[in-house]
Amino acid sequence: MATKERYQNPAVGDTANLRLFTYNSNNLANLQSIETVEIYYLDPAFVSADNKDGRRLVESFDGSVVQTLDTGTYLLPVLLEDKKYVIGSYLDIWTVSVFGDQPVQKVRNIFQIFPALWYTTPIPVVYDFNFHFQPNKFRKGSKQFIIIEIVPNVPTAGELRQYYENLAIVADLRVSIEQTCGECMPAESDLRTVEENVLVDFREKRFGYYHLDTSELDCGIYDIWFQLEFGGNTYISDRMHFQVYN
Repeated sequence: MATKERYQNPAVGDTANLRLFTYNSNNLANLQSIETVEIYYLDPAFVSADNKDGRRLVESFDGSVVQTLDTGTYLLPVLLEDKKYVIGSYLDIWTVSVFGDQPVQKVRNIFQIFPALWYTTPIPVVYDFNFHFQPNKFRKGSKQFIIIEIVPNVPTAGELRQYYENLAIVADLRVSIEQTCGECMPAESDLRTVEENVLVDFREKRFGYYHLDTSELDCGIYDIWFQLEFGGNTYISDRMHFQVYN
């Protein structure tokens, strides 16, 4: 099965990447510690006056298994085993310590498990996707996310369009960047390549987020294009452009 982000429509059997970002005064900052991460199924059969959202504990993780990827950036991969998890809504509660003299805090997040995406058709997948991104101008030294939107180019609305939107959600999204105009630009194409078919940093439904650090980029015009793969097809967008300027 696949590894998916919490908003990438994980199914039973997938591994769900549960992430937590922590900030202090608008800057990413490390917690003192993560005590536990508890995952509750919001079970309609458990709803009562004392348990209004029907919480039923499914799994508990010691904070030691949470990965620290970078400053204030944490990851807990969770295997959605079929003996523990079912289709529905879940609550993941992170019990954390910020500073030694402050009380323990609980951070609550939501994710959903969806049915496996099956579809039958008498013809292969034949439709296309449009890609949009923003922003397209960056001041040199900026570090920010490029937001990529995937839009199914389907001629009819309804279930077919929703199906292709779901395909876009679960498929890997990759980014390529190449400098095309600027001072002292190398003649060799491979020296102008900044990124080549790298996965986006995060996915959220039909959106992808790629973190662009312009500190080491020369001022100039860059081509950017996107790639989506599923069902034996590879969809590559047109070359689009962004600018890095002083």
